[in-house]
Amino acid sequence: MRMIDEVEFRWMTMADIDAVVAVEEECFSVPWKRVAFENELTVNQFAKYLLLLNEGEVIGYCGLWLIMDEAHITNIAVLPRLRGQKLGKKLMKKVLEFAKDAGARTVTLEVRVSNDIARSLYQNLGFLEGGIRKNYYSDNQEDALVMWVELR
Repeated sequence: MRMIDEVEFRWMTMADIDAVVAVEEECFSVPWKRVAFENELTVNQFAKYLLLLNEGEVIGYCGLWLIMDEAHITNIAVLPRLRGQKLGKKLMKKVLEFAKDAGARTVTLEVRVSNDIARSLYQNLGFLEGGIRKNYYSDNQEDALVMWVELR
């Protein structure tokens, strides 16, 4: 595993979609299609996608919908070969900071009930468990745990 010393953050543009789709396909069993990201950038006025980069390469991203004083994390991904280096935590902290600065008072997300690593990360960042969405994931009908955090 290559150790990452420095990362950069910037907002996704249309030119980044291929790189984001490549990360998405490496990370998820039912990845979002290119058209979904295109729609997020061109149609969804509430969507923002923060990229995590190392030496100019997209190594992760996080999608966020900001609606009034609430933010919802749509997806977050870090390349599997780079996990275990707290890159997801850095990305989440940056997204939470942005959401707070943009006026959000709460942030919500869904996570697979079996994803102990992600759940632990979110709990470490102050997220609380809010409820269950039954059969949320289309690949195996796994339930999603709804989590939320108040930004102070």
